[in-house]
Amino acid sequence: MEPAIVGLGIHPFGRHPNLSGRQMAVKAVHDALASAGIQWSDVQFAFGGSVDGDQPDTLVSDLGLTGLQFVNVSNGCATGGSALSLAITMIESGTYDLGIVIGFDKHPAGAFNAKPSDYGIGDWYGETGLMLTTQFFATKIQRYLHDHDMDKAILAKVAEKAFRNGALNENAWRRKPLSFEEIENAPMISDPLTQYMFCSPGEGAVALVVARGDKARQYTDRPVFMKSVSNVTRRFGSFEVFSPWLSPERGSVPTTDAAKRAFELAGVSPSEIQVAQIQDTESGAEIMHMAETGLCEHGEQAAMINAGETEITGRLPINTDGGCLANGEPIGASGLRQIYENALQLRGEAGVRQVPNDPQVGFTHVYGAPGISACTVMSR
Repeated sequence: MEPAIVGLGIHPFGRHPNLSGRQMAVKAVHDALASAGIQWSDVQFAFGGSVDGDQPDTLVSDLGLTGLQFVNVSNGCATGGSALSLAITMIESGTYDLGIVIGFDKHPAGAFNAKPSDYGIGDWYGETGLMLTTQFFATKIQRYLHDHDMDKAILAKVAEKAFRNGALNENAWRRKPLSFEEIENAPMISDPLTQYMFCSPGEGAVALVVARGDKARQYTDRPVFMKSVSNVTRRFGSFEVFSPWLSPERGSVPTTDAAKRAFELAGVSPSEIQVAQIQDTESGAEIMHMAETGLCEHGEQAAMINAGETEITGRLPINTDGGCLANGEPIGASGLRQIYENALQLRGEAGVRQVPNDPQVGFTHVYGAPGISACTVMSR
């Protein structure tokens, strides 16, 4: 039986000037432990991820000096997915029965200030402005819209859905719905993406208690089973953020590789997914990743979005909690937020944003620099 998520905890995303990243993480951990009906002393191991929120393993000073194994994880936007992947592997190996995955961050305001040298790139890459991800993603979605003959108006449609869903999420940062016109007419950041089509670095924390599948019901009567976790890097020929080259032949993208592997490991088809959370650091990303993950064919996205198929009540609800656009992106917590949301949906606990018809199978996807992706398939 697959490992299961048996406890859920979250600290609201946004800006919390009077709290440290560690304080937010502690709150999420306490909630997750209470959700599973256990104490910190019951936890056998932990994986934690953070970029700007402090060292995750220092949380033992706040949670308890119990001598457990605690490993810090750092892998860009796939930090949360990578931490979860390691935790699942630890349980599948039989090494431990019960653990916790923690993701948190507290980024300063403004764009991420990555250094070219951290990614093996010369200073010239930053001097040309290309370390600003807004330019990269704008270039990528320009090409994609052209290649698949889609009107750029679909970008505002995606963002409009995100803010509408975020307004229903008590833990989201952006809780105000924005109209199509407000989004489309907002200041242009990088053509064709306006201010409200981008997410922002933020703050928040998520913690998940994971257990052996055959012991899951000792902790909850509504476990969510991790059918697969996949984490991959880029291949030759792919066009990725902080990977400044473009092959004359386009290669497979990491999102496609990660999703394909996740579906194969789970023995599940993309057509069986009933709720999905996919990376939307800007609204163009959601459009591209819908097809790159296999949830639809390239070029079908506009028709699906315009028909309401990706709405909470649609055929394939996507980013039901508002995604990165409404929640922001605290890197350590962002991927785990997706797992948290899918777990709520599959347990029937998402409240006013609950997907109808009792969903049984969910999918999550993250993507980040310099071309990494992590995907999961989850089930009741």
